[in-house]
Amino acid sequence: MPAPTIQFNDGAAYDRMMGVWSRMVGEVFLDWLAPAPGLTWADIGCGSGAFSDLLAARCAPAKIFGIDPSEAQLVQARKGPAAGVAEFRQGDAMALPYPDSSVDAAAMALVLFFVPDPTKGIAEMKRVVKPGGSVSAYVWDIPGEGLPMAPIYAELGPTGMSASMPPSAPISRMAALRAAWEAAGLEGIETRAITVRRTFADYDEFWNITTSGAARPVIEALSPEAIAALKERVRPRLPAAADGTITYAAFANAIKGRKPRTA
Repeated sequence: MPAPTIQFNDGAAYDRMMGVWSRMVGEVFLDWLAPAPGLTWADIGCGSGAFSDLLAARCAPAKIFGIDPSEAQLVQARKGPAAGVAEFRQGDAMALPYPDSSVDAAAMALVLFFVPDPTKGIAEMKRVVKPGGSVSAYVWDIPGEGLPMAPIYAELGPTGMSASMPPSAPISRMAALRAAWEAAGLEGIETRAITVRRTFADYDEFWNITTSGAARPVIEALSPEAIAALKERVRPRLPAAADGTITYAAFANAIKGRKPRTA
């Protein structure tokens, strides 16, 4: 059975599930990126504002321009800590509504594999960044089973349902990221693998939160009996600690480069 289309129409549910994971990997990413304070940023595919909130809290940005196709996500972003310094608007990553060379840095946080044509998305980031500015991204390592939903997706076989994957999943390979940055004519390219671990109070908390995110369309397409069976098949993949907590890891690939100062 084909996988349902991934949609992000519930900003609060997204924030409980992927927003937490995004902030965790974003912290490591910003440590690695080590940006100067006072920059203007384009947060492409800002979603519920998780990465914008990190920028506001840690990087003293002069301004953040957040863009996302989902108005429901933007409603959540406008409630967050970054709202005072950020301007959130609806738009397309492949046709950014910003002038050439208008920001110091552009980033896509867990977004590039959702862009139908990643080449256009990278070109747009490069276009809006000033010469010498930063163009960066990080994505879950899908081939390396790095998705936070991986434990559930791994047990879907008996349901006849396939996992919902981003339309441009192949770009999540480290080699593909580097090739794309090189093809875009960016300089000083560096890559890094990032591992983050999240702890849930118990298995039920893991299940309830994880199935409220990108896995939700898959789960909702199943019968109650199939859902119950899937839940029990996943359980052994997440052994509990003595206190009942569940901890597991997700993996992301990150890349950064600079727009050349001269053509």
